Amino acid sequence: MRKAALVLDIIQGKTTVSEASRAYDLNPSEVERWVDEGKRGMENALRSKPLEIKEQYERQLSDLQQAYGEAMLELRARKKLASLLGNEDEK
Repeated sequence: MRKAALVLDIIQGKTTVSEASRAYDLNPSEVERWVDEGKRGMENALRSKPLEIKEQYERQLSDLQQAYGEAMLELRARKKLASLLGNEDEK
C-alpha cells in the first residue's frame, strides 16, 4: 500500500477512511491525519509557484551563508584577540 495512493483514493471518493482503515488494518485517526496532511500539501502546492519556492530557498540559503561567514569572522577575531592578550587557552 502506498500512502499517497490511499489518500488520493479517499479524497477522490473512491473509498472512505473507515473502509481503508479496515482494509489495511490501520487506525482511522492515522488515516485521517494522512488525509489532512495531503490536503494541506495540495493547498500549499497550489498556492505557490515552484519558482517562488526555489527563490525562497535560495534567499534562505544566502542568509544562512552570510550568517555563517559573520560567525566565522567573529570567531577568528576572538581567537586573534585572545592571542594578542596572551590567553592561549581560548584558542
